[in-house]
Amino acid sequence: MENNKTITFQTIAVDFDGTLCFSKWPDCGQPNQALITYLQEWRKNGNKLILWTCRAGEALSKAVEWCREQNLEFDAVNDNLPEIIELYGNNSRKITCDYYIDDRMLLPEAVKA
Repeated sequence: MENNKTITFQTIAVDFDGTLCFSKWPDCGQPNQALITYLQEWRKNGNKLILWTCRAGEALSKAVEWCREQNLEFDAVNDNLPEIIELYGNNSRKITCDYYIDDRMLLPEAVKA
């Protein structure tokens, strides 16, 4: 069966601790306002946001609420977008996105043998 759907938006998956806020788990600290403002504009322009964090349970609920207090909403939390699941017919454990923003990110070309 051929899927003729196309994606007309781009997606950022963003980490919480040390990225959206300057804190150490399990606390929620000061907002990274420059990043939050960028992501708000990104979403206003028709793109999608995924909160991609190791937080779970109550700690995750606190992080999501903290983001709402910053007027930052997500299209998915620790999950793929429904449009992506429908497009590929499955829900991979790895988040499908165009960009990852994380304080622990390393580009492959930065790794030297």
